[in-house]
Formats: sequence, structure tokens, C-alpha cells
Amino acid sequence: MLENYVVVDLEMTGLRAKTDRILEIGAVKVEHGHCTDVYHKLVNPHTELPAEVVELTGITQELAESGCEAEAAVAGFCGFAEGFPLVGHNILFDYRFLKQCSANHGIPFEKDGLDTLKLARKFLPEAEKKTLDYLCAWLEIPRAQSHRALEDARATAALLQYLQQFETGDPEAFQPKPLLYKAKKQGPASKRQKKRLKELADWHKIELDVEIGSLTRNEASRITDKILARYGKIPKGEGQ
Repeated sequence: MLENYVVVDLEMTGLRAKTDRILEIGAVKVEHGHCTDVYHKLVNPHTELPAEVVELTGITQELAESGCEAEAAVAGFCGFAEGFPLVGHNILFDYRFLKQCSANHGIPFEKDGLDTLKLARKFLPEAEKKTLDYLCAWLEIPRAQSHRALEDARATAALLQYLQQFETGDPEAFQPKPLLYKAKKQGPASKRQKKRLKELADWHKIELDVEIGSLTRNEASRITDKILARYGKIPKGEGQ
């Protein structure tokens, strides 16, 4: 039986690991079947939070801005989880964000993982839905607050403990497997890119919803292209 592992859950600003950002990391370390440590970090995404994210998580813009930098949060988590496989509900989704952030900052990160969503689909066919929200209600797993990283990690740990009753019938299903996701490093925006973007925003009187200094090259290029497509170039001899 799997006894030693780290259960992790993330909150993000969106659904795309290459363009959206980590907002919160919560993790529970389990050793010999018992919780021995927790890890929790709010992350400053340096961008305006979508209203639906604030409503879902309860994390306000002010609270998010009090968080640490993503590099420090992910590096801390990598140290916390070193030597342990990961467990998560739809684990590859969270892993993509961790992997992309670690790649951006040159942090080595390769893990094996176990997905409670896949286990629930296999061993709980009678459950109408397999979301963490539904399964927590269906199995009466307590949560102080849903859609907060640490509480969801704790709930996922409880879900795995429930599912482990099925392990004797199919032990292979409970073996962590390599988590496969290739993340290409996204370098920071160049000084030229940041200067041009600021000039465009100032000229067209656009209030950007992201801090220019936090942008990657791809992000800066994409935002610049959107402004040019919608508002046009700065007239020659103006604003330069």
C-alpha cells in the first residue's frame, strides 16, 4: 500500500499552464498513512484576477498581492516534496503549472504521481460525478472551505485514504506513474519589448491588467499584437 506521498492542489488565474499563473499552492505530506507536515503559499500573480476566480476561491486582489513570488513558492514546494510521489485530483493539470513555472526559473522538477480522479472513475462508478466537490459531499469528507489549495489537498488526502480500500483488488492502479509534461522555458520580456508595450499602452490610454515587469517574452509579444490589432500603431513621430 502507498504510505508515503505528498498531496498537492493549486489555485490558478486560469486554465492554461503556458499563459495563466499560479495563485496558491497547498500540500499535505503523508508518511506511513499519517499527515506529518503541510505546505501553503499564496502567490502574487502580478496580474488582475478574473472576477470568476475571486468568486470561486475567495482570494481577493489585495490578498493575492500579499503573496510571495512564484519562483520562491515553487522552489519551496519542490523541496517540500523531494523524495515523495505526488497525489492530486486530476494531478496532471496541477503538475503542468508547477512544471512550467519550474522550467521558467531553471528549477529541476520531475515527479511520479497518482491521480485520485482516475481512481474515482475506476472504483466509484456509482458516484454521479467525479469532481472533488461532488465526492467530498457524497463521501461526507469535511472541508472548511472549497477551492482553497490547502483545504482541497487535505480533502484529496482523505479521498485517497477512502479509495485505498480497493487497492488489494487492483494494486497496480495505486502505483504512482511518471508525470509526463514537456515545458519549454519562457524567458522574461526584453527591455525593448517592455518599453514598446508601455509606449503603446500610454499612447492608446490602455490600463494593462498585468505588471509589465512580470511578463515573459511570449506574453509581451501576444499583448502587443492584440493592442496593435485593435488600436493600431503609434503614428510616426509621435510618442517615441
